[in-house]
Amino acid sequence: MSRTTRSAAQSETRIIMAHAGTVLAGQLAIMAFSVADTLIAGRYSQASLAALSIGSSIYISIYVALNGMMQALLPVWAQLRGAEQFSEVGRSVRQALYLCGAVIVLGVLALLYPDPWLEWTQVPAALQAEVRSYLHVLAWAVAPSLLFRMYSTLNQSLGMPRLVTWLQVAGLCLKVPLSIAFTFGIAELPAQGAVGCAWATLVVNIAMLSMGLYLLRTQEVYRVYRLWQPMERPDVKAIQKFLLLGVPAGLSIMVEITSFTLMALFIARMGVEATAGHQIAATWAGVLYMIPLALGIASSSRVGFWLGANNPRQVRRAMKTGLVLSAALAASCCLALWWGKAALANAFTTDPEVASIAIGLLGWVVVYHFVDAIQTVCAFLLRCFQITLLPLVIYCTLLWGMGLGGGYLWAYHGIGEQAARPKPNSFWLTSTAALTVVTLLFLGLTYRAARTKS
Repeated sequence: MSRTTRSAAQSETRIIMAHAGTVLAGQLAIMAFSVADTLIAGRYSQASLAALSIGSSIYISIYVALNGMMQALLPVWAQLRGAEQFSEVGRSVRQALYLCGAVIVLGVLALLYPDPWLEWTQVPAALQAEVRSYLHVLAWAVAPSLLFRMYSTLNQSLGMPRLVTWLQVAGLCLKVPLSIAFTFGIAELPAQGAVGCAWATLVVNIAMLSMGLYLLRTQEVYRVYRLWQPMERPDVKAIQKFLLLGVPAGLSIMVEITSFTLMALFIARMGVEATAGHQIAATWAGVLYMIPLALGIASSSRVGFWLGANNPRQVRRAMKTGLVLSAALAASCCLALWWGKAALANAFTTDPEVASIAIGLLGWVVVYHFVDAIQTVCAFLLRCFQITLLPLVIYCTLLWGMGLGGGYLWAYHGIGEQAARPKPNSFWLTSTAALTVVTLLFLGLTYRAARTKS
């Protein structure tokens, strides 16, 4: 490797690591929103905690698909920036507002009329009123939340994630006291339980969006993109392009997330200890997922930029850098998790049986996280080449079919000569196997895309 090549590779690594580290800080702040709400609602009452758990599960199931549609626009704006079509970035953002408006309407209607979800999940009648009120408040948070996601995606595509992260960290500092005040009541404000957490989320989302708009309007770095021009009429071709990219990407994220979260519903019938042990393992898997998620965002931003700049060599270098970093960091996390799994399990419980189950499952998390990290970055890279439909088919077939469906069959019915095995690790084994196949297929698609389209 020549000195010039080595220097370019090191520069790309520094840029991606800096971008990913900044995104990671913001993602952890957002993750802390739900952790804080869980602690606060649990202190108020067990009923409010249960309502929060059910309501947030429904909200997340709806929101992740909508959020994924807007996040999928990142490579579009990164490519325009790389091609130095700066004014086109502004025009594309304005066209994306039409898509965002339609997505907001869908989200609001789904949350204002949640009865199908409540019936499907068989929510106890005693909790339905609070869950419904919780979702009704969050319905009005959809608009500021998705518009802030647009602001976040724009900044990530332009290589300026710090302006998002600072707002997310500031939002967390505002969220905690507001959730406490609205949940328990303060002065003339009555206690509202879990619904108070929803009101706090609404206020924080409005505050973050307001600050984002203020920065877009006043910061010199945005001026070249001519964002504040009059809205053009809807461009059918541009919006169709957004839909072809965003809808499969959003559905893919929904399938990926639900294939993981639905495990808990199937494991619940195995008993309290099994459910608790699974929850500990799932919690750590969720925390670790934030690292490849940040790397995927950072890598796709760089790949999109170099695609726009029509520099195939740098495209391949950025792709390789993102994948190598994801594998290296995942391996480090997996090693730490393997050696510390007993301490991590016991930090969450004093019950020996629950700890024993969790320790066993954390062993599976080691393998699960490694392949999950690689496939996550691959999924982001594939979107840069507008390859979204095939990954959706692969996710549905393997994550829902082989992973979730296979785990259910093995746990409760048996597979072939294998008798039924009602243990949590039945689901983790099939899900890890399915995710491994997904990763191998995604690596093949990514390699092919790099060779033929860059």
